[in-house]
Amino acid sequence: MTTSSVLAGLDGVRAWQEELYRDLHAHPELSHQERRTAQRVSERLRHAGYEVHEGIGGTGLVGVLGNGTGPTVLLRADMDALPVREATGLPYASTVTTTDADGDQVPVAHACGHDVHVSCLLGAAQLLANDREAWRGTVVALFQPAEETGDGARGMLDDGLAALIPTPDVALAQHVLPVPAGHVGTLAGPVLSAADSMRITVHGRGAHGSMPQAAVDPVVLVAMIVIRLQTIVSRETPPGETAVLTVGSIRAGGKSNVIPDRAVIELNVRTYGDTTRALVLDAIRRIVSAECQASGCPRDPEFELFDRFPLTINDPDVTERVAAAFGDFFGDRAGPLGQQTASEDFSDIPTTLGVPYTYWGIGGIDPKTYQQAQDAGRVSRDIPVNHSPGFAPVIQPTLDTGTQALITAALAWLAR
Repeated sequence: MTTSSVLAGLDGVRAWQEELYRDLHAHPELSHQERRTAQRVSERLRHAGYEVHEGIGGTGLVGVLGNGTGPTVLLRADMDALPVREATGLPYASTVTTTDADGDQVPVAHACGHDVHVSCLLGAAQLLANDREAWRGTVVALFQPAEETGDGARGMLDDGLAALIPTPDVALAQHVLPVPAGHVGTLAGPVLSAADSMRITVHGRGAHGSMPQAAVDPVVLVAMIVIRLQTIVSRETPPGETAVLTVGSIRAGGKSNVIPDRAVIELNVRTYGDTTRALVLDAIRRIVSAECQASGCPRDPEFELFDRFPLTINDPDVTERVAAAFGDFFGDRAGPLGQQTASEDFSDIPTTLGVPYTYWGIGGIDPKTYQQAQDAGRVSRDIPVNHSPGFAPVIQPTLDTGTQALITAALAWLAR
């Protein structure tokens, strides 16, 4: 079997792959700052015989390996980390701090598992290069910066990605999730939500805390806005439609006896369709404007959209083909993946290139730990999720599974 032939070399890459993962985990880099990571990736790709193009969209890079006439398969991994202080207690935990895009000193951690993605794709790239007799076609290994800010894929496209690679026949990507390691999951159709972050500035009238009658208090106003925003999902979104609205930040004032003259709200919206997306965003503007008017604000509110992510819609035919390959290889460890309210910008690449794609999930939590939490009814409390300080996938079988999944999916097109 072709897949088994290629994966027979996994024992030969596992040692350096695990070392690489620990190194990347201990040296995370924020979005658009992935220079060290990109250098390590470039070295590995060149060693495996890939033609490497670096500096695409800043720190992005691709490796291209041609092996005769056949399909072109694009495999993608993201490289950036998050401004999170790691609290895993691991011997290779990150202690990195750096300066972010706003000039602030922040801690940095691979709290979303992108170090897993990079390590798995490099392992798969090496295995495919090692056994060229087993497949025909072209592999494009793409390492993307700035997924967390939602502009890394677009940056690579704007910097001429399409001219640097042969047009793919299919694009494939994966993400490690807080489910048992060793498992893989697929889903046709909408799989990751669209995401929109919004910054809202409301204007009041400042005054002394002892004289509230002279003020238009933006703190009270924001409190009313936050409460009213909750009704968008519960009272305006049709049953059966999924929407999530989270107010993640409120900033107002700086002293207990001073009523400030403005407040800033930052919120995030997740939806699975353009109609629902428009409904929620319009409702936010309507509610905020109405509450400002009711409070007698001296100026209209200001709205700024940022960190926008597209809806990820897996192609049914591609997903069926990958799911069948996973079923053959992984057996009962392959199954369905539920819709995820996380968001990604990966789909910008295949959508712009006119290429069908699918995006699947792999588990990263120790199976025994997960089972214990599940038996106790404490999964939501005991299992760290992506972006939390305690999130760190177990090295194995996570890396093996992610590498096997990429190889298995790619060979669904490339196998001789």
